[in-house]
Amino acid sequence: MAYSATNSFFPAAMFDIGFLCCCFSIIGSALTASPPPTNRVLVQSKLQPFVNSLALPPTQAQSLSNKLVQDSNLGAFLSGKDYQSSLLLVVACLSIQASLGAESVDTLPINQTETEANWSQGCWRSPTCVVLPESAQDVSKALKNIRFFGSKFAVRSGGHSPNPGFSSIDNPGILIDLQKLNQVQISQDKKVASLGPGGRWGDVLAALDPYGVSVIGGRIPQVGVAGVILGGGLFHFSGEYGLAADNVKNFEIVLSDGTLTNANADSNPDLYWALKGGGANFGIVTRFDLYTIPVRDIWFQVAIYTPDKIPAILAAFAEWQNKGASDVKSTVALIIAPEAATVGLIYSAPADEPEAFDPFYSIPPATVAVPANNGTVLSLTNILGTTFSNAPQRHDYRGSSSKVDLQLYEEVYTFWREQAMAVHEATGANMTFTLQPIPVNLVDQGIAKGGNPLGLPRINHQWWTTLVDWNNAEDDEKVRAVPIATSEKWKELGEQRGSYIPFLFMNDGSRDQSPLSMYGAENVAKLKSVSRKYDPSQMFQKLQSNGFLLYKV
Repeated sequence: MAYSATNSFFPAAMFDIGFLCCCFSIIGSALTASPPPTNRVLVQSKLQPFVNSLALPPTQAQSLSNKLVQDSNLGAFLSGKDYQSSLLLVVACLSIQASLGAESVDTLPINQTETEANWSQGCWRSPTCVVLPESAQDVSKALKNIRFFGSKFAVRSGGHSPNPGFSSIDNPGILIDLQKLNQVQISQDKKVASLGPGGRWGDVLAALDPYGVSVIGGRIPQVGVAGVILGGGLFHFSGEYGLAADNVKNFEIVLSDGTLTNANADSNPDLYWALKGGGANFGIVTRFDLYTIPVRDIWFQVAIYTPDKIPAILAAFAEWQNKGASDVKSTVALIIAPEAATVGLIYSAPADEPEAFDPFYSIPPATVAVPANNGTVLSLTNILGTTFSNAPQRHDYRGSSSKVDLQLYEEVYTFWREQAMAVHEATGANMTFTLQPIPVNLVDQGIAKGGNPLGLPRINHQWWTTLVDWNNAEDDEKVRAVPIATSEKWKELGEQRGSYIPFLFMNDGSRDQSPLSMYGAENVAKLKSVSRKYDPSQMFQKLQSNGFLLYKV
């Protein structure tokens, strides 16, 4: 299949995998038949600036240039003639391998652990090659190659997104896996923690524990650093300190042209604002400098309740939102399954039954999973890690938002439970019904720390989400129909009661939802302006495989 080179971005063609494997095993088969002499000068004139931009040692640069200039398919691509996109992608992978070293690029057949590193089976893909950068400079070289060859690509931090293509890509395509960029460093005064995008939150909190500090990050230890922050990042103590994105002092980022720069309140402040919840639209962040918080020792308990107690639990939750949430050290984790409800009460300081949680104390639990205790952020994180299954399954999230409204909670829960039980009987799928409290102080913290693009209302409200787990691909449509219907019910009943909030938390968004479109017209326009400024060719919109991307809005 051939394409005419009309601009710097080209669609990728499907091709025979066996032939591709052969191309990788014998490099010469991909680099054949030199361009005609009439094209050689043109090819060299376009090729040499690219090779020079990689800043390779002279011998290595000359070797790469010699190999690339001999490829007739690349010559056709650079000359604006018909070319084979499949072979061009092979050459792109070989060029990245020459730029970074063989140990940093995994080619077909891709190691199975790389293919299955994504949390959801629905996201398992086998790209043409996997790039494993070890530094920001490696990321820069990878992006320069992707830009030059016009290659489709995806970026993976922790791979926890259940949305196909968001952190995975199939053949033909290039996956940039940031797992080796997993550093955790703390400043001498312990006020700033510098995190690599490929780290996991459990490792981050374990590294900070000896220093007596924490950061606002991810609640589940297995989740990756970058995705949480770029989507906003809701943590146990966000009611007191704001979202994870609001607590970033500086983003080190590689732009689409390979430029390594920083975004903070003083340098590139518009990009700094955009990255605080604007997703993967502007470049690849290679380091997050987060302000630490002076929280290590905390109070918490976890209890399990039978379904007959759920009306009382919902009532207590709404009462706490209206009254107890004014104590910004308190938060409630409420996760309801069809046959039980789990309630976690968390207080960001040592305590003895904090008064903020009074509405819950009188409701008798079926089981006290974790008795009330003064522990640490790390001990709570480790407990939460035991609830997370790495068993291969298919997963989905979904989100919606509303004001504090007990009747709305009860009506949507009743609607959801009937459908969730029915689909479980039919497919074995498990679902949760989770209300995440958003106190007004969370919003105020974001404003006080320079603002973000989310456009949140300055009221106490909640972000509903669901986690859906199932096994069989043939059940995808049937299973996903339940959370889709439930999110529609939130909107329908919420609008009737004047309680619906048109906002969707990006970290909870499903593949067919559009979080960015709910940030408000002014913020979306500003995000698009920032995108055009820092990515003039719109590479992250045109070549990135999928995601909550601005071009879709």
